[in-house]
Amino acid sequence: MGEGFALRSGRPVVVVGSLNMDLVMRSARVPVAGETLNGHGFATMPGGKGANQALACARLGATVQMIGRVGRDAFGEALRRGLAQDGIDVSAVLEQSDAVSGVAMILVEDSGQNRIILAPGANASLGAAELDAEAARIAAAALLVLQLEVPMPAVVRAIAHARAASVPVLLNPAPAFELPSSLWPAIDILVPNESEAQALTGVTVTDPASAFQAGRVLRAKGVGCVLITLGAQGVAIVDAQGERHMAARAVRAVDTTAAGDTFIGGLVAGLLEGRSLDAAAALGQAASAICVTRAGAQPSIPYRRELSL
Repeated sequence: MGEGFALRSGRPVVVVGSLNMDLVMRSARVPVAGETLNGHGFATMPGGKGANQALACARLGATVQMIGRVGRDAFGEALRRGLAQDGIDVSAVLEQSDAVSGVAMILVEDSGQNRIILAPGANASLGAAELDAEAARIAAAALLVLQLEVPMPAVVRAIAHARAASVPVLLNPAPAFELPSSLWPAIDILVPNESEAQALTGVTVTDPASAFQAGRVLRAKGVGCVLITLGAQGVAIVDAQGERHMAARAVRAVDTTAAGDTFIGGLVAGLLEGRSLDAAAALGQAASAICVTRAGAQPSIPYRRELSL
């Protein structure tokens, strides 16, 4: 592929990350401090960036195994069952008897924009020791996919196991936290959005030109490939091949929840199909364009058969 890493065909994607139950409320706009608004819709939907990305990878064509934690409660049972129904191996998604499952409170405006507050619950129990127990699973992967909704020690240890086995690493730095300097060169693909790229670099990202600037900063830290998602402005790519911008498809957004997760799922599925980085990104864009026209996180993620690419 020319990006400095190679995926081993016939192997699963391993996703290490969060599983949350999303409590979604819709309204014309979000309230200001001290204000009460009438909403016009409520739903309970499976979510969490880790679970969303695992599901997107699976629905878009990859074989997926997930590593995570849920509570021993109705939400946890539903979260595991939902992933398993889409063919994901959830044998490493274990129940924590002393914690509740993670919950996300999501306010969605009629414009499609969202505001999210997380209560991590059992996700916070995933640590270095838990990842040591899954070292063989990671070593047998085609690609390791992570986010930052689980504790940093788990992320660091998962990446260490991947590097020891020459397994490529994709990190979605969401929510954005400062990473240990030693971790940057271990990341083959970094996929932040505008605000995450800004938090990690100090560069105000508002358009493709500023995204390229941020991407250069991240590459200088040692990252292999940087793809900065820009919402309706598309995606900016910075890697060893240069800098380029891929425009987004024009669609009417209903709910942007899980759009970035869906993009990552399409990107991963495309890479596993043997596509170039740009062609895989185009697959991710096609998938996320469908996602934003639907409500909810996991219910909005499309299947491979729905894409024309």
